[in-house]
Amino acid sequence: MPLKVLKVGIMPRDRFKERTLAIARGEYRPQADEPKVWFESLRSFAEVLNEENQALLRLILERQPQSLKELEAATGRRSSNLSRTLRTMEQYGLVEMVKVNRNVRPVVKATDIRLDIRLARPNAA
Repeated sequence: MPLKVLKVGIMPRDRFKERTLAIARGEYRPQADEPKVWFESLRSFAEVLNEENQALLRLILERQPQSLKELEAATGRRSSNLSRTLRTMEQYGLVEMVKVNRNVRPVVKATDIRLDIRLARPNAA
């Protein structure tokens, strides 16, 4: 499987809002190498990508389950717990929930996650 890199960043909510408004006003243009996915803190990043969730992503990559039921059987986790976790991961671009007939199949979007932490603000944001 080819390496798919997802670049994520850490940016407090107020700075993210400021950045988004600057983009909307045309005052700031994101650079091509900037993260496309942002977490508001290292804590939120760690909560979403904790060891259990990393293991879940690896399992999905390896087994490629065709439904949540299949994933539930493979993990021993309840479907409500899996659904909640996968919805959160989907919000951050880590997985995609693909509807196939009457089933929903989780697909991992990246095999490698790179974290970008910027201490200084970009010039216009």
